[in-house]
Amino acid sequence: MPDIDRELIKRALSGNQDAYKELMNRHRPATYHIIFKFVREKEAAADLVQETFMKAFASLNTYRSEYKFSTWLYRIAANSAIDYLRKQRIHTLSLDSPGGGDDDRGGMEIVDLSYHPEKDLEEREKRISIQDAINSLPEKYRMVILYRHKEDRSYEEIAEALNIPIGTVKARIFRARELLKKKLKPF
Repeated sequence: MPDIDRELIKRALSGNQDAYKELMNRHRPATYHIIFKFVREKEAAADLVQETFMKAFASLNTYRSEYKFSTWLYRIAANSAIDYLRKQRIHTLSLDSPGGGDDDRGGMEIVDLSYHPEKDLEEREKRISIQDAINSLPEKYRMVILYRHKEDRSYEEIAEALNIPIGTVKARIFRARELLKKKLKPF
């Protein structure tokens, strides 16, 4: 865990409200990003971020410092999002329950409108095109994109992994995104 998080947690556990605020400010963007990936609704994601921090701070004394704080927090965020989605699940009807149909079986016939082979094919081709575009990047740009978007690492973590300054990480990510935009413009 970065020393900053370790120190903030220690101060927060001793009752320092500013330490709580700082922890929240440091981790709110990534927490929102993780939750939004699940729920795809801005307002719900914002509410779930608040809920995540409330849960995390309520159980901060159970956090074990040998693990990264961000990993612990992001697990709470993911679980909050999953719980939210479970609550939103639409109640389903049994296909075997009597439905007053004309046939003797008493079941219902329901048309499956969810499967769209063309859309599935388009999505698959898009994923392949994106992966091909990423693979075609020069290694220094490909690595920062993979760390940032596939592994969801922070700028600090990427800088540490590649042994380069944070400013270089930011510049490479910017340049990599620009190159990807050009490569993926036809799509």
